[in-house]
Amino acid sequence: MSGGEPDVADPRHPVPDREPLLEVSDLETHYPITRGFLRREVGRVRAVDGISFAVGRGEVLGLVGESGSGKTTAAHSVLRLEEPTGGEIRFDGESVTDLSGGALRSFRRRAQLVVQDPNDAFNPRLSIGEAVAEPLALHGMADGDRRRAIVEDILERVGLSADDADRYPHEFSGGEKQRISIARALVCNPDLIVADEPTSALDARVQSDVLGLLEEIRREFDVSILFISHDIDVVRRFCDRVAVMYLGEIVERGPIADVLESPAHPYTRVLMGSVPSLDPADRDLASPLTDTVPDPAEPPSGCRFHTRCPELIPPADVDVSADLWERLAAFRFTVAAGELPPAVDPATAEGRIDSATVREAFGLPERIPDESVSRAVDAAVDALGRGRHEAAADELAAALPTVCEREAPAESTHDGRPVRCHRYDPSVDATPRLGADDAS
Repeated sequence: MSGGEPDVADPRHPVPDREPLLEVSDLETHYPITRGFLRREVGRVRAVDGISFAVGRGEVLGLVGESGSGKTTAAHSVLRLEEPTGGEIRFDGESVTDLSGGALRSFRRRAQLVVQDPNDAFNPRLSIGEAVAEPLALHGMADGDRRRAIVEDILERVGLSADDADRYPHEFSGGEKQRISIARALVCNPDLIVADEPTSALDARVQSDVLGLLEEIRREFDVSILFISHDIDVVRRFCDRVAVMYLGEIVERGPIADVLESPAHPYTRVLMGSVPSLDPADRDLASPLTDTVPDPAEPPSGCRFHTRCPELIPPADVDVSADLWERLAAFRFTVAAGELPPAVDPATAEGRIDSATVREAFGLPERIPDESVSRAVDAAVDALGRGRHEAAADELAAALPTVCEREAPAESTHDGRPVRCHRYDPSVDATPRLGADDAS
C-alpha cells in the first residue's frame, strides 16, 4: 500500500486524493495533579499536548510510539471516551468536540473502538451473540431477530461461524476473541475504527491473521482505521501513513515509505533501531542516550526528546568531536536520570570510586580538548566518585548547554513532511544527520 505524496499545503491532512474523514487539530488531554484536603491543583499530566493529524476515507493511519507516549489517550480522546481539554475534533466535516446526548451517540456509532485485550471487551456472562449485538440494542434496534441475523452475518464475515453466537468468551482463543471484538466494532457499520494495539497480545501467526482480516475489512467496507501501535514492523505492514508520538507530542508525520525508509526525526530513528533484523545489510541506527522516559507530569524543557537524543545539538563554543560530544551528552543525562553503570552505582560499588573507574564506565578520555568542558567533566567525575550525584549533574548541565533543552522546536518541513526537530530549523546552526537514503 502506498500513501502517495503528502499535502504540502497542510501536512496535517492526508494525501490529496482522499477526502479527510477525521481531522484532529491541536488536541490536548491534560489531567490535573491535586494535593491536600482541598485538592488544590499543583500540576498537570500532559498526556496529549497539542497534536494534529487527519485520517482520509478508506485510509489507515498508524500512531506509533513507546509506552507512555500518549497514544492510547489520544485514541480515547478522539472518540470522546476521554474528555479533551483543548483543541478540536472534526468528523465528516462536523465538529464533535462539544457533542453530547444523542448527537454524541450517533458519532460513536460511526466511530468504533477495538481494544488491545479482547477480554476487556466482553462480559463473561453474555454469549458472543449477545455481546456483539449489544451496540445495536444501545443504538435503538429493538427487533431481536434482526439483531441476531446481523450478528450471524458479521461473525461469518470475520471468519467465524454463525453458530458461534451461542458460545461464551472463555470458549475461544485469543485470536478468535480479537476477531469477535472486531465483529462487535463492525456491527453498527462504522466509518472509522480506532484499533488500540489490537495485535500486541497475540503471537506472530495470529497477529498476521488479524492484520489480514483488518485489511479485508478496510477494502470491503471502505472503512478508515486509526491504528495505535508500538510495533514499527506492524505499522510498516499495515498502514498508509504514520505519525510518530513522543511524550504527548507528534514529532514526525508522513507516508509510510518516506518516514520508515528515510526517518527524519532522531526519535523515529531510535524506534527504527529498536527493531531487530536478520539482514546484515541493514544500516545501524542510533540508540537513545538513556532508557528513562521522562514523567509526562514533568516533561523536559525545550525538545521533549533531548534528554535521550543521540543527535543532541552541541553549543557553538564547545570544541569537541561529534563522537566525544555524544559521549559527553550521554554522561550528562545518564547521571541526571540516575542510570549509573554498576561500577559507579552506590548500590553495587563500595566506598569512594576513583576517577579512572568513572571515566572508563562512561567512555570518557583522560584529556578533553575544550578546557572549560574538561574542567567541568573533572569536577563531575570527582563529585560522582564521592557519591554526590546531584552536584555532578549540575556541573555537567552548566557546562554542556544545548538549544534542544532551551527552546521547543517549531514544526519544520523535510521532503514535504512535518518534523519537530531543531536540526531542520534554518535559524539553528545545525544540520540534519541524514540517513543513507537521504545522503544518496
